[in-house]
Amino acid sequence: MPEVRLVGADGEQLGVVTTPDALQRARAMDLDLVEVAPMAAPPVCRIMDYGKFKYITSKREQEARKKQTVIQVKEIKVRPKTEEHDLNTKLKHIRRFLEEGDKVKVTVRFRGRELAYASQSGFEVLKHIVEAIADISKVESAPKMEGKTMMTIVAPTAPKKKPVGGAAKPAPAPAPQPAGKQEG
Repeated sequence: MPEVRLVGADGEQLGVVTTPDALQRARAMDLDLVEVAPMAAPPVCRIMDYGKFKYITSKREQEARKKQTVIQVKEIKVRPKTEEHDLNTKLKHIRRFLEEGDKVKVTVRFRGRELAYASQSGFEVLKHIVEAIADISKVESAPKMEGKTMMTIVAPTAPKKKPVGGAAKPAPAPAPQPAGKQEG
């Protein structure tokens, strides 16, 4: 590439110059010559501090990652013969996951002869769970059989609660007492 279109450090157009001249200008300013549009005719090069450019780019990407929310799918496994108390404990876990903004995959596993009654008993268990959490969730995937398991996916209806940054809010200061009165 004998000639390049040169863009200065401040973004000003410096015109079409030879490659050695562009390198000399970049070195004179103690900066780098970076090719930004190689497919253009002639190729476009820019004089810049490449290390600073990469640092700013990585900081922008870091900020973008900080602002995005990641929704996880948590899984809760139950059996068709799971007792009521154990089911209530699992429901508490499901509620916590939904309040944190995560989706929950509820799976009913069948063994042996339980498969003969799978569609009836498994559907009843899933229906009970979905009804118990209906106030904070919506069914995203209807109950369906996959081999020896029946599963459904529920998603939160409310947005994710934001974690409180740092310490808790300080208590309000006591109101000033008028002069002459004493607390006692």
